[in-house]
Amino acid sequence: MSFPKDTIAVLDRANEVDIETRSPKGTVHSVPIWVVVEGDDVFIRTYRGPTSRWYRELLAGPGALVASGKRIPVRAIAAADSASVKRASDAYRKKYRRGSSLDSMLVPSVLPTTLRLEPA
Repeated sequence: MSFPKDTIAVLDRANEVDIETRSPKGTVHSVPIWVVVEGDDVFIRTYRGPTSRWYRELLAGPGALVASGKRIPVRAIAAADSASVKRASDAYRKKYRRGSSLDSMLVPSVLPTTLRLEPA
């Protein structure tokens, strides 16, 4: 299942998006994150590793990205296989400038948090 082409274009152009998730008690959380597009696939990962709240909440249930005023319901699929991690890492390198923020997205400890998003 993939996103419509116009949604892919919005996500590809966005420098940051907000990710909305829900706690087990139903509290909505929203934080800015980086998103990358590689082909028709949309990837995200957390520099804070698997203990990141939004990461845990998104894996537990659907969430949404908010980009350019558009709310995009999403579901996360673990993408820690080496091919997906490489595709996502290459997309991060291509989209974001070299520096400490990018470097934190490429350290070995966060690579297993790579997620591929699908429409929810």
